[in-house]
Amino acid sequence: MIQQSSYAVPREDLGVAFHEFDNAAEGFVAEQVLPVMPVRKKAATISVITRTNIKRANTTHANGAVFNRVNLEASDLAYSCMDYGLEGQLTDTDRENYANDFDAEMETTESVVRKIKVEQEIRVATALFNTGTWTGSDLYTDVSGAPWDAAGSDVMGHVAAAIEKVRKNTGVTPDSMLIGPVTLNNILGNTAIKARFPGIGVLTYDVFLANLGGILNIRNLYVGKGVYDSGREGQAFASADIFSDDYALIFKRQNGATKAAPGLGRILLWDPISGELTPVELYREEQTKSDIIRCNQFCEEKIFDEYFGHLLKVDA
Repeated sequence: MIQQSSYAVPREDLGVAFHEFDNAAEGFVAEQVLPVMPVRKKAATISVITRTNIKRANTTHANGAVFNRVNLEASDLAYSCMDYGLEGQLTDTDRENYANDFDAEMETTESVVRKIKVEQEIRVATALFNTGTWTGSDLYTDVSGAPWDAAGSDVMGHVAAAIEKVRKNTGVTPDSMLIGPVTLNNILGNTAIKARFPGIGVLTYDVFLANLGGILNIRNLYVGKGVYDSGREGQAFASADIFSDDYALIFKRQNGATKAAPGLGRILLWDPISGELTPVELYREEQTKSDIIRCNQFCEEKIFDEYFGHLLKVDA
């Protein structure tokens, strides 16, 4: 029984909806491409490894002399987590109507969570498929003259050249590629890549996908399959892909096990309540005879060093 109150009550049982949200089932990849990193302050600086920290050291040592020394090198990067959130209204009437069908509180929470996740996915897509961030030949290559939707396009050559760009720029070999669903379908139809599967009578989607990373020399293939309704309020549903078919990003993913590894970036997450779970609160709104479920999170999608990525324009 919900205690009626005008004060917001933290609900840890509903907060798990953020952590149990099935990103893979929704086709969301933001938290895989930019792994979540909890931070202790809403705005501060963090120490990250950038390409400028990969320096030579004089290792020559003379007998009886002191050894040359190096210090742990990292760059301070400023961040500021923004407040993102929504509320879901659960009226007493709706609670009663759905009592025998499902947990109305959890369903309301999950609906709000999904909308918040969609917006985060869009922010990450906007940040990463961005020709304003990746500029110049070291960071950006336009291969749309031989677009990936053409079966004869040199997809393998384009990816190999981008991998080499990142390696030369940073000393680190990239291990990941981010594309949209249309781009994946284009790759599946590529003549040269299909030729890498001789002797297979029926080349299934699963077999193709399982071997594509090895063919392209990419360990992690992330396909952002999420969609959203691009129609305005009151208009008919208009499906739109979150990740465009115009770009492919080759990058070094930040290792999720350590904060001091070189890599593209992170989603920085600050929680003012627990520092762990994204806050979900419930409060009573008597004037509408409703319980209001409020979800919010403070985060910033942060690129640590753009040189750990190379953006390809793969379609006109």
